[in-house]
Amino acid sequence: MSEKYSHTDKEQDKTILGLIRNTRTFERGFRLLVQTFQERLYWHIRQRVNVHDFADEILQNTFIKVYKGLKNFRGDSKLYTWLYRIASNETFTFMKKQQKHATDSIDGEDNYFAQTLKADNYFDGDQAQIILRKAIANLPEKQGKVFAMRYFEDMSYKEIAEVLDTSVGALKASYHHAVKKIEAYVKNAL
Repeated sequence: MSEKYSHTDKEQDKTILGLIRNTRTFERGFRLLVQTFQERLYWHIRQRVNVHDFADEILQNTFIKVYKGLKNFRGDSKLYTWLYRIASNETFTFMKKQQKHATDSIDGEDNYFAQTLKADNYFDGDQAQIILRKAIANLPEKQGKVFAMRYFEDMSYKEIAEVLDTSVGALKASYHHAVKKIEAYVKNAL
């Protein structure tokens, strides 16, 4: 993602929102919104939950919330920023719910989503990737969000600040702390 809101992005948002704001074309606009953003949102979610079925469920819940809230979208932010925020919130709500209901594993791992890395048929990573994912899964929520957005999605601090509604300075500090914790986790795991 680049820092700039490109002309193409503006036109895309304008087209989608134009369709959505017209009651006769609302459904067509919503379908276009889903087609345009579903893959990016899916991979954003998947970075955090690791399991395809979970990511798919969260994505569906995200689009249900979007569908219900679209008429109230004022356009103060980019459409993707708004969608991203909803998807992030849905992801973390889902993760908290799953972790609350998960029992301790036999092998002593304390993070439910870190454990799912071994169980997901769709995930084919090497050992280093698994260690990195476990390290990220063990981060505090805010640090995990900031790290994933910055590292995996190459978002600028300005874009992350828009999504998380916080300052750039706070994000830089969170990212720095996350990197240090991940480095420590990786060193202990090797």
